[in-house]
Amino acid sequence: MAEAFNDLTLSADREVRYAEVAAEIASVLDGEPNLTARMATVASMLAASFDHYFWTGFYVVDPDKPDELVVGPYQGTLGCLRIAFGRGVCGAAAATGKTQLVQDVHAFPGHIACDSRSRSEVVVPVFGPDGVLIAVFDVDSDQPAAFDETDARWLERILARVFSG
Repeated sequence: MAEAFNDLTLSADREVRYAEVAAEIASVLDGEPNLTARMATVASMLAASFDHYFWTGFYVVDPDKPDELVVGPYQGTLGCLRIAFGRGVCGAAAATGKTQLVQDVHAFPGHIACDSRSRSEVVVPVFGPDGVLIAVFDVDSDQPAAFDETDARWLERILARVFSG
């Protein structure tokens, strides 16, 4: 019973913190048109806001290779430089256009281990104002099952507001 209560408290705390950081991000980025500056700010502010975030950042669609992602602004240890659409969690999000919420990355078919300490992950596709995929936003944790629907929902909301207009 105590564990279920703690899970509810943790989820409620996350809701509050996501709402706060969403407002902070919107305020900081108000009037900033540069895509790189927007991505760097989002990655930095979210990474600094949550203890369960281990690696936080963007993989951007490469305009010269539109079926490939290239590492963009991020916070954390060294990231993979390139990821093909359909490969790993990030590639799955890019290929499907759907958020990937993975409780155990080692059980995910084709998982790419950029850092062996990664245990769980959430990846959100990022669309521009025209509805075209421009990147994926990747968050890893060194804890198993660190992310839930609260994380996915708020990340989708924040990224849509910042990048879709």
